[in-house]
Amino acid sequence: MMTRLVVLGIGNLLNCDEGVGVHAVRQLQQLNNFPPGVEIIDGGTLGLNLLPLVVEEATHLVLLDAVDAGQAPGTVIELRKDEIPLYSGIKMSQHQVTFQEVLGLALIRNRLPEHLHLIGIQPKSLAIGTDLSDVVATALPEMLDRTRRILQEWLTVQE
Repeated sequence: MMTRLVVLGIGNLLNCDEGVGVHAVRQLQQLNNFPPGVEIIDGGTLGLNLLPLVVEEATHLVLLDAVDAGQAPGTVIELRKDEIPLYSGIKMSQHQVTFQEVLGLALIRNRLPEHLHLIGIQPKSLAIGTDLSDVVATALPEMLDRTRRILQEWLTVQE
């Protein structure tokens, strides 16, 4: 099976911190300093449409999103495959219930990526607005650093 490494940012850019995953992948695309062979995808609010496009075809998936884990705003949260709630548990952002269903469907279909990692930031505000709150914007570089670290770990194992 061919390896497919994907970084997927999801979220709604119209609800302040809810869009942090999309802001993150856009910064990665602009910096253009991620390892070769890694796909950076803006998943926006595509929800179930991402099942065949990304989830089922990826062998390695880093998911970037706002995550409501009841932590202080701006806290970076990392969950590995088995720690990610597929149907319930940590209540993620509004569109995230749909993405949890996407992951659940991939699991049922035995197509969940073998390597799956969620890097999220606890939002401060989900109000209408296109800018990240200061505390989430400040945490964004840490999200990007952790993303690069995970990719490097995966690529090192492949060599």
